[in-house]
Amino acid sequence: MSIYGTMRTSISGMSAQADRLSTIGDNVANVSTNGYKRVSTEFSTLVLQAAGTSYESGSVETNIRRHVVDQGTFNYSKSVTDLAINGQGFFVVEGANAELLLTRAGAFTPNEEGELVNAAGAKLLGYDVANWGGGVVVNGAAGLEPVRLSRRALTAIPSDEGTLLANLPADATTIAAANLPSANAASSSFSSRTSLVSYDTLGREVTLDFYFAKTAPDTWEVAVYDRAAAAASGSFPYSGPALSTNTLTFSDGRLTGAPSSISVPVPGGSSAVIDISEMTQFAGDFKVISGSVNGAAAVPVSKFELSRDGVLTAVYENGSRIPVFQIPLARVNSPDNLTAVSGNTFLPSLTSGDVQIGLASDAGFGSVISGALEQSTVDIASEMTAMIEAQRNYTANSRVFQTGADLAEVAVNLRG
Repeated sequence: MSIYGTMRTSISGMSAQADRLSTIGDNVANVSTNGYKRVSTEFSTLVLQAAGTSYESGSVETNIRRHVVDQGTFNYSKSVTDLAINGQGFFVVEGANAELLLTRAGAFTPNEEGELVNAAGAKLLGYDVANWGGGVVVNGAAGLEPVRLSRRALTAIPSDEGTLLANLPADATTIAAANLPSANAASSSFSSRTSLVSYDTLGREVTLDFYFAKTAPDTWEVAVYDRAAAAASGSFPYSGPALSTNTLTFSDGRLTGAPSSISVPVPGGSSAVIDISEMTQFAGDFKVISGSVNGAAAVPVSKFELSRDGVLTAVYENGSRIPVFQIPLARVNSPDNLTAVSGNTFLPSLTSGDVQIGLASDAGFGSVISGALEQSTVDIASEMTAMIEAQRNYTANSRVFQTGADLAEVAVNLRG
């Protein structure tokens, strides 16, 4: 056995314990850092093969592991833009140099441009629903842009879809063809009537009048008019033709065949597709079960809401709710092997696997929790215990080194 080998081995031991103390220091410093993942030092032996009966001491190697897969506890807040992930996913953010990064730190707040940034200045990325076709680019950032809240102030949303569920009275009187609502004559009559409010591209309210007229057993006509074109009486004749006219056929009280929806061109706006697939024809009175049309007037946003599947919705002062951003999540096959960079963010490495992007509703990506922050996974009591242990181990290795140095001095001072 070499005395100098002993000294070399003890130096290796001191270096290993110093690495351990460094990781403990990082953990303790970041005990209050949202989304921080604990770092640990793992040791492995390095064996030197000796010839004959002599023993050659080896050394110890350190391997640093970041426990990214560990789920932190949640600290709840009242801020909608405080976000946490329940599961193995990551938020996709844009760093200072426009690089694509992953993070679990979800304390996002709007900057001066309304972009959501976290404490490190990383911008949260998402899909703008208005320009998004619904498809996710699994292996790239195409279509992603900084999530902005300010752009939604005073935005008019034209109507493009709605629903109408009502029961038409099966015993209604049949109306002659000349007197149907589609004739738009002073003599026009109808069996039932209801109205829905829609919005044009400038956010003006456009009231749509729906007229239902029985034309034959189990057969009805539905004609839609613009309320603004109604006669002084509020009904026929309208100054313009029907916006849409369709024939509905029922069997055993249920709507059969086409159409299951009707397309109504909203004056000054888009065509609104109204789902009528659940319309019924049973005995009794005309009764509207539910009816709605999307869109919004040019009113301010009162608040934002975020669902567990990552849909950011603007809630306007008039009660309209419009999805504005879809926030995706990312994952890798081996999160613990991600490369950590400043700002509590990560980059993929050769051993972590490639980044895959998906939606929070997809399997394996986790869910988004609004009004919560993931806490650091550091247990301060365990770190203090580990620090004391590392200190003792460092001191023991230093004693071995000192003993080896003393023996080497004795050998050097030997005289023949």
